Amino acid sequence: MSPLPRLFRPVRAAYRATGADGPFGDPLRAHGVAMEGYFWRFTDPSSGRVLIALNGVNRAADGHWSTLGLAAHPHGFLRTAVHPTGAAAPDRLGAYAGEVFRGTTEELRVDLSADARVDVRIDPSAPWPRRSFGGSSIFQTVPGLNQYWHPWLLGGTASGTAVVGEETWELDGWSVYGEKNWGRGGFPESWWWGQAQGFGDPAACVAFAGGRVHAGPFRTTVTAVVVRLPGGRLVRLGDPVVSPVRAEVTDERWVLRGRSAQWRIDIEGTGDLARAHVLPVPLPAERRNVPGAIEHLGASMHVTVRHRGRIVWSDTSDLAALEHGGIDRARAEVLRRGHGPDAVDAPPRASD
Repeated sequence: MSPLPRLFRPVRAAYRATGADGPFGDPLRAHGVAMEGYFWRFTDPSSGRVLIALNGVNRAADGHWSTLGLAAHPHGFLRTAVHPTGAAAPDRLGAYAGEVFRGTTEELRVDLSADARVDVRIDPSAPWPRRSFGGSSIFQTVPGLNQYWHPWLLGGTASGTAVVGEETWELDGWSVYGEKNWGRGGFPESWWWGQAQGFGDPAACVAFAGGRVHAGPFRTTVTAVVVRLPGGRLVRLGDPVVSPVRAEVTDERWVLRGRSAQWRIDIEGTGDLARAHVLPVPLPAERRNVPGAIEHLGASMHVTVRHRGRIVWSDTSDLAALEHGGIDRARAEVLRRGHGPDAVDAPPRASD
């Protein structure tokens, strides 16, 4: 074997440590950046229930720690935690926090408290199908961005249970979505995100992510939209030159318009701010969480997909997730709800 590939290994390792992945890279493996975020979402249209779990594996000067969270719809359940340890698998997708969190492509186990537990197996039947690029597309090759995004699971089936407050939920047959985000500088100043299953066809899945990304002097605003059509075909828009997506976002309304030479995707989402969760984001170097994102877990999302001008799919989910991120905005909402500016377990005020 030629020694040349071995000579390039340190260069490749240094490049990946910036957060970037080359074409045909593996975004599921840990990069070793300031924050590696892991997210699972479980949806059950028959009961109108949604459950999410998250683990942000963060790097401080003295080692790794974790931002943990479990939230549910419709009754506004939320538990978050700062765990003093954290680990992200270097050779596959894996997020760990001592004995209280273990998440992989095929299982999720969470034990935040007696009333916040998950023990579920996952059949990842619809993983991201493209080897060339992940959800960030060509942006995944740009080193040093503050944020990258990859929806690694666009459809799976759960089996197991969750303890949510005083209730125990059977998750057998629930739809599963999974994604990962990571970056050298934590979260952007402002961002928007959404995800939905629970359409008429259980194979359909929609996800989008956008915000202000930067690396050194390079700055831009970009939004990526991913749709898995009922037949299994994947459509992704969001490369600024060839398939731009325009986004207009408030705390209660999301409007996205994306197009390429052949495809057009229109998304309209709405949610009631009084029923939204306020989720934490980490300050990695400070080993603490702060309010960072207003997230609706049971919002409405209407999606229309056209191919060469003809509608090929159009449907609505009333169990969509819609998020408007930004620390200043989230803190203002926490204060409006009568909590301190750094409260990360402020429940929705459904009576507003």
